[in-house]
Amino acid sequence: MRQRAEKLERLRARGVDPYPNRYKLSHTIAQALEWAESNLPATAPEATPGAAHEEGGALFTLAGRLIFSRHMGRATFAHIQDSTGRIQLHLRRDVLEDEYEGYLKDYDLGDIIGVSGPLFRTRTGEITVAVKSIAMLSKALRPPPEKWHGLADVEIRYRQRYLDLMSNPDARRIFATRSKIVSSMRRYLDSRDFLEVETPVLLPQAGGAAARPFVTHHNALDEEMYLRIATELYLKRLVVGGFDKVYEIGRIFRNEGTSTKHNPEFTMLECYQAYADYNDTMAMVEDMLPHIAQEVLGTTRVTYGGSEIDLTPPWRKIVLRDAILEHSGIDIMQYADADSLKAAMREHHITATPDEGWGKLVDHLQSEYVEPKLMQPTFLIDYPKELSPLAKGKPGDPKLVERFEAFIGGMEVANSFTELNDPAEQRERFTQQSRLREAGDEEAELPDEDFLVALEHGMPPTGGLGIGIDRLVMLLTDSTSIREVILFPQMRRRE
Repeated sequence: MRQRAEKLERLRARGVDPYPNRYKLSHTIAQALEWAESNLPATAPEATPGAAHEEGGALFTLAGRLIFSRHMGRATFAHIQDSTGRIQLHLRRDVLEDEYEGYLKDYDLGDIIGVSGPLFRTRTGEITVAVKSIAMLSKALRPPPEKWHGLADVEIRYRQRYLDLMSNPDARRIFATRSKIVSSMRRYLDSRDFLEVETPVLLPQAGGAAARPFVTHHNALDEEMYLRIATELYLKRLVVGGFDKVYEIGRIFRNEGTSTKHNPEFTMLECYQAYADYNDTMAMVEDMLPHIAQEVLGTTRVTYGGSEIDLTPPWRKIVLRDAILEHSGIDIMQYADADSLKAAMREHHITATPDEGWGKLVDHLQSEYVEPKLMQPTFLIDYPKELSPLAKGKPGDPKLVERFEAFIGGMEVANSFTELNDPAEQRERFTQQSRLREAGDEEAELPDEDFLVALEHGMPPTGGLGIGIDRLVMLLTDSTSIREVILFPQMRRRE
């Protein structure tokens, strides 16, 4: 760093601004390479760097980070990289003169530079810029990662994502693919007349999911506020207001631990359709996800964690009760309370923590014994009412609600209800959740009086859907950790 700082001062002493305000490009590197593929012969044994410098031709002005440089007598071969690709440079002492000496003395790997010159192919066929002029655009005062091809230290990759993106083409591919996935999802919903909206992130009360919120303080109002744990209750207010199809793709915050599938800050799609139920949203999920995969990847068959997954509909459907019975040997509907269910779990040598209620026990059985087995796209349907305080009851069975969760690759990627729109029943459900919270369940749903008032104005029959964007990106990029698909994942602060 000291040597780089000295070079910075030498540049300034020579009248060179090491951080100029602008630099006008003629092409990106990808555009230059595309032009060369179409206009330069694939094989040109007579071509030499000298001939390219002397003959001239169309000039290309490019810029990028200097990632390789090798001095060879009176010339230097180097590579620069921008967001679209990388290209070789050929610099000659007799062409650049003083600029060449400045390059050798004061340019380092990691610097961002600009070059101008014609393109040619080397004898090995590599497309190369015959550099006529060179400019320093941003002097790097810290050295780059030791390896430009595959920074392996996970701690550095997550904490200093910019170094990961500099050195790992696969990291850049993942995040470019993520952007395409979100864009494809938006196009899909927009084409079906869904309206994209934005709802509050900072709330007087967090609701819409079973999760602990992050708490903050609003100084001007002198009130405790919460970061949202879901967008559900506000989106349903919009359905009450007359928007029949709405969606939001936004950040969600849940005060929970981290794992390969969990990050306290994540991205969720939630959408709501009036005059629909969970069967309609089920059909939309098994149409939307293959559509996105086909549009972004060109296929509906993907590989995840070594398994080939076929997203082509129709997907398998299993009642949650049957799935738990199949994989754990326990029929949850035969045990009406937490104590009897815990006793059954002990008989099957399944550990349960003493303070877990009946709903938490069922969720534990599902996540531990069912979820990991669901590699191919599967809908688990018809959940117990206690697990779903915002879902509408299933006709003919008062213990169940119309809800499904979609699983792919052994993880949940979507959750859907036929939304409860009876305000009196919703109030009672909130009351039951309050009792669970009083009994020690910090994730139980809090009553939301303003939402109940909205329901009392009348909400049409509605199908709601949530899709975890991060997990969908994991699936479609074959990334087995959520930290691989979030640019800046939550990390413990360094001392």
